Parts: sequence; C-alpha cells; structure tokens
Amino acid sequence: MQAYLRKKIGDAPFALLSGLAAYGSAEIAVRLVRLATVVVIARQLAPDIVGVAALTLTAFELMRVLANIGVGQKIIAADAARLDATCNTAHRIFWIWCCVVAGLQLAAALFLAIVFSQPLAGAMLAVLSGVYLLMPGGLVQCYLLMREGRAGTTARTTATQTIADHLLTAALLLVWQSPWSVVMPKLLTAPIWLLLTRRARPWRPVPEAGRVPARDLLGFGISVLATEMLTAARGQLDKIIVSATLGITALGTWFFAFNAGIGIVSSLITAFGTVMFPGLCAVPSGRARSQRLRTAILLGSLIFLPVIAAQALLAPWYVPLIFGAHWAHAAPLISILCLAGVPMLLATVTTAWLRAEGRAGADVWAGLAITATTLGGLAIGVHSGQLEQAALIWTAGFALTVVPFAFYILAPALVSGRVAHFKEAHA
Repeated sequence: MQAYLRKKIGDAPFALLSGLAAYGSAEIAVRLVRLATVVVIARQLAPDIVGVAALTLTAFELMRVLANIGVGQKIIAADAARLDATCNTAHRIFWIWCCVVAGLQLAAALFLAIVFSQPLAGAMLAVLSGVYLLMPGGLVQCYLLMREGRAGTTARTTATQTIADHLLTAALLLVWQSPWSVVMPKLLTAPIWLLLTRRARPWRPVPEAGRVPARDLLGFGISVLATEMLTAARGQLDKIIVSATLGITALGTWFFAFNAGIGIVSSLITAFGTVMFPGLCAVPSGRARSQRLRTAILLGSLIFLPVIAAQALLAPWYVPLIFGAHWAHAAPLISILCLAGVPMLLATVTTAWLRAEGRAGADVWAGLAITATTLGGLAIGVHSGQLEQAALIWTAGFALTVVPFAFYILAPALVSGRVAHFKEAHA
C-alpha cells in the first residue's frame, strides 16, 4: 500500500503525509493516556497538592524552551560534505548548552524556594534539572533521524516516553499521594527517549572530519531559540492577562476553550512544520525547493482548512455533547479560537521556509510582531469583559500580522518557481 501511494502522489507528498500520520496517531495515543492520568490525579490529589505540582511543571516547561537552541536544524540542513563536521560541533554545543540550562534551572529552583517560599516546588524543580544531562547524548541522533525523513521513528519515540510518563504517574499516585508522583516520572522516563533514539540511529563523533566554526551554528541557533521563546511567551502570557483582568473563573473558561478548540490542531500543525522542514532542506534552494513549498502549502490547506472549518462551525453541537452541557456557554469562544488555526498554519509554513533558506533571523522579527499584536489585542479585548470579544481581537491580531508577512516571504518563492518551470517548459 505504501509503495502504491508513493507512486501515485510522489515522494515529497508521501513523506509529508506519512510523517504527519505518524505524529497524529502518536498524539491521539498520548492524549488518551493523558486523559486517564488526569482522572487519577483528580481522584488521588487535593487541589493544593496539584497546585504545587502544576507550579513546578510550569516552571520546568518554561525553562525547557531554553534547551531548544536551534543548532539541530543546522544538522538537518547541512550539506552532505559537511555533515560529520557539523555533527561534531553540534554535539559539543549541545553538552555545553544543556549544562548551562541545568544550571539556570537550579538557580530558578533556589529562587522559587527562597523568594516565593516554595521549598517543595524548588526541590522538585532542582531534581528535574537532571533531565538536561540526559538530552545531549541523543540530540545529534534525533536530528539525524529527522534529516533522513524518519518522522515515524521520532514520533514513536516521543510518544513512548510520554505514555510511560503518564502511566508511571498514575501508578505512583495510587500508592503515594504526593506532588513528587507527578513530577518524578519526567526524570525517570527521560532515559527511555535517550535509549530509543540512540538505538534507532547510532552515531559517534568523527574526529577526522574536524568541526565547523561554532559561530556558524550559534548565529542560526540563537534566532531559532528567540522564536521558540516568543512562542512560549504567547502560550503562557495570555493566561496571565485573562486571569489578572477577568478572574480565575474566566481563566478556566479560556483555558478549556483554547485546548478544546485549537489544542489538537495546534499540535498537528506543529508536527506538520517539523516534517516539512527536512523535506525542504533535502533539495537545493531554487526551483526544486519552491516546488516542495507549493506541495506543502497545498497539502496543508487540504488537510487542515476543512478540519478548522468543521471545528468552528460544529462547536455548538459537539461541545455540549462531548464535554457536557455545563460547557455549552464556551462554544462561541471555541469557534472563534478555532479560526486562529489558519494563520497558525501560515506561520508554521513560513517559519519552515525561512529556516530552510537560512533566514531564521527574519522569523524572530515576525515572532515579535505576532507576540505584540496577539497579546496587545488580548489585553485590550479583555477590558470589554467578554471573552468572545477578547478572542476575536486576539485572532484578528494574529491573522493581520501573519498573512501579510507570509505573503511577503512566500510569494516571491512561489512565483520564481513558477517562472523557472515555465521557462524550462518553453525552452
């Protein structure tokens, strides 16, 4: 069947579809197990204990953004002749940077314990810094897998670790009602990712290949890191704005609507970008890469636009049916937030293109503009007292920033590719 589909639709579309299918199936499996774990947490832990665990994990997730320094994308994009040298340099950078992030998290843990009088949360955050010492041993291998188009392997590896994390959390909670039972599995399951990644793609440094200058990787990597930090800021600061202005009840509705409306689509769009980037890097810049870009835009539109439209239009029916009648009031909010999937898809495609072209710095400026318009619009909208109006302004700010920027970046590539194809056809 796979050979038949590959023959019918071509290698590039098949790689995109198979990679997205792998991430999609992994996401569904993870969410089902996560749901069961949430039920166990709700039954076994008191709200104050859950709060301590949530505080620790939120701080950990924010710190973990720093670990994505972006050097790995240079492994994916490297020329074959420089691949070994690039991997050698990246391996050293990964170790140094992960140790730096571990140190920063230890400092954050101390700050949390002393300044905010949260010694338990600080202790757990300090223990979780050990995760960063396990990451460097598998990062080069992970990016080599992505370079080789083995998205199914990376998706299964990540899903296996995450599912093991949730199952271990549930098991520990049944015998030990402590926030440690929620936090410790993050560290205890990290070796699963390391072992599976190293097993899937063996790699050792090649000293005779030498190294590329570290600045070649760091200049690009810092831009990627800045973009990821801005994305994380948008993902967290909206909750602070809503809760500070409208209160905790409104925050609960916003949090639910965001996850129910755009949560799954957001994960799949992110996976789409992850699969798309190696495909762009696999061909030289010019007509071939422009053709890959057109294919990605077409497939992304065919896959996601109907899903986004269905989610937005059918929210008044499926929200009370699936989540209960007490959430029916959130259906209009969910419908509005679903529409943000369109600019999100455009932003993801644009980011992948810019990184493949070695122009990650331009993506940082776009990220700054998106952060300013979305969070600024939300801050204005919440003063109306209506979450729907706030969401509408947030979504409009997102779209009005992304659409012109995406057109400015992508249109020349698409047009030049068409012109080159026309000239060849009539030569």
